[in-house]
Amino acid sequence: MKILCLIALGLVPAVSCPAQEAPAKPIFTLQEVMIPVRDGVHLQTVILTPVDQKGPLPILLRRTPYGVPSKAVEQMPPSIKELAQDGYIFVIQNLRGRFKSEGVFKLSSQVDLSDAKSTSETTDAYDSIEWLVQHVPNNNGKVGIYGVSYDGLTAAQTLLHPHPALKAVSEQASPADQWMNDDDHRYGALRESYDFEYAVLEQADKNKNTNFAFETYDTFQWYLDVGPLANLNAKYLHGSIPYWNESVEHPDYDDFWKKEAWISQLHSSTVPNLNVAGFWDQEDPWGPWQIFRHAGEHDPDHTNFMVAGPWFHGQWRAPKADSLGLIQFGGHATALEFRQNIEAPFFRFYLHGQGEKPAWQAKTFQTGSNTWHTHETWPPKEAQATNLYLHADGTLSFTAPAAREAGREYREFISDPANPVPYRARPISPTYPAGDWKAWEASDQRFVDNRPDVLSFVSATLDHDVTITGPVAADLFASTSGTDADFIVKLIDVYPQNAQKISWDAEAGPKPGEYSQSLNGYELPIAMEVRRGRYLKSYEHPQALISGKPEEWQIPLRDRDHVFLKGHRMMVQIQSTWFPLIDRNPQKFVPSIYRAVADDFISATQRVICSAKMPSHLVLPLIP
Repeated sequence: MKILCLIALGLVPAVSCPAQEAPAKPIFTLQEVMIPVRDGVHLQTVILTPVDQKGPLPILLRRTPYGVPSKAVEQMPPSIKELAQDGYIFVIQNLRGRFKSEGVFKLSSQVDLSDAKSTSETTDAYDSIEWLVQHVPNNNGKVGIYGVSYDGLTAAQTLLHPHPALKAVSEQASPADQWMNDDDHRYGALRESYDFEYAVLEQADKNKNTNFAFETYDTFQWYLDVGPLANLNAKYLHGSIPYWNESVEHPDYDDFWKKEAWISQLHSSTVPNLNVAGFWDQEDPWGPWQIFRHAGEHDPDHTNFMVAGPWFHGQWRAPKADSLGLIQFGGHATALEFRQNIEAPFFRFYLHGQGEKPAWQAKTFQTGSNTWHTHETWPPKEAQATNLYLHADGTLSFTAPAAREAGREYREFISDPANPVPYRARPISPTYPAGDWKAWEASDQRFVDNRPDVLSFVSATLDHDVTITGPVAADLFASTSGTDADFIVKLIDVYPQNAQKISWDAEAGPKPGEYSQSLNGYELPIAMEVRRGRYLKSYEHPQALISGKPEEWQIPLRDRDHVFLKGHRMMVQIQSTWFPLIDRNPQKFVPSIYRAVADDFISATQRVICSAKMPSHLVLPLIP
């Protein structure tokens, strides 16, 4: 839920015009108020009313922990331009305990509607909407709420108990269960660097967003030098960050995390809602799909919608989003197209009563073909679950392994926690404030190709396009010589070597960067995920693995829409460390990894079985 560009999200006014030009006139009048909620706390709220308002307008609310504007807005933020053209009163509110808002800010998003005295983001939003429709002049009585990341979470949680005036919700990149996936964990495996740095960002000082002061630029080395996780508190935080304390005090899926998993309370589409997800979202890729599926459990009026595009976290609020790193989208300005053709019409229909209701359930931008697709249902009925098998000779195919294939039925590697595989090419900068990690999930995976602790399985060159649309999963059969282990699976699209031809002067040679900027042989990750062995049997009660015993590792790889083009190859990479994105597994079972000591960390031999009886494979939703 990282803080995005403040100007892009309209949190603060754009930069003023140069001194020699005439001062720009405000496009919104700004009023700051303190809205009271049910327990007497007052929330800092800014109301932006169009200066040219002619009649009653709906309210568009965004609730954030990152700060609100302090000056009149003189230039239209690109991210809301399409919405503003229809006419809205924009309201931005700081969450309780942040900046001037009273109360205590808690990063855990627990909602208890059974307790009349309990407050949460759900009740704060309800009370704020009640105040707004009663006190904001010239509003039409209809309210929408939207936001990305943490702002998306606060929008999503209104679905649990929506105010009658709330007519449209667009929860964008919202987390749903912080232990199962998204920001802080992946099926119980801690996202170490993110969880640590984000907790500091939001809880070190209520009046600002705080970047942790690293002693070295390469955080890979910094986290490695820190050693066991317990040292982060012992050496640096000293118990001062409540959310980090809660994370390390609750390593398993206990009542604390189950209460935080607000999604377990959602079972219907209570308000028309537009979910937005990025296929390469490095922070919250899982929550939107969970909200979509939970709201779809009871959706008689067909008001539950899903949009997914080729984006990193929040990239759909960028001016264009016509590429992701080196990957181009065929001339499509996907963010602009989303805002013009999907988001603005959604709010226009439900808040202004104009236009048409979406005739689709899901809309996706399919990479590879670089085309938008609409779906009556998701996943599409025509998608056929098809196994892509890993073979012991390092190949991939849609043919299952035969008995005693080439006399070998497995591949193995040694995983050493003292020398973990980096999750992106070093040096790895801090998550904040540089933000250069935002597109890492689309980075070329050749940087780990030559490591002995990374297995690569590669298909033959494709003689036709292969389209996958729907949920992807891995089903591994694997063992470890230790008593705990992680397995990371990556599905990769390997570009042909002639994907981008480069020419240069024969005498001068290539210009700097021409080699690195080529897509020749590029290994584009399509799906990546981790499972932690201690939680294979139970998330609540971790169990040691039996050394040398093969186990079935079912690893969901989320929903995708991608075409592996003719001439490309498919690849699967498997490894056991992904550092410091994921904390190091000691590979020896301990009651809590967060209390492990240095001597607990051991090397282990990891074996991936590719036999007829235990055929490790991926499950792909192939479109015929």
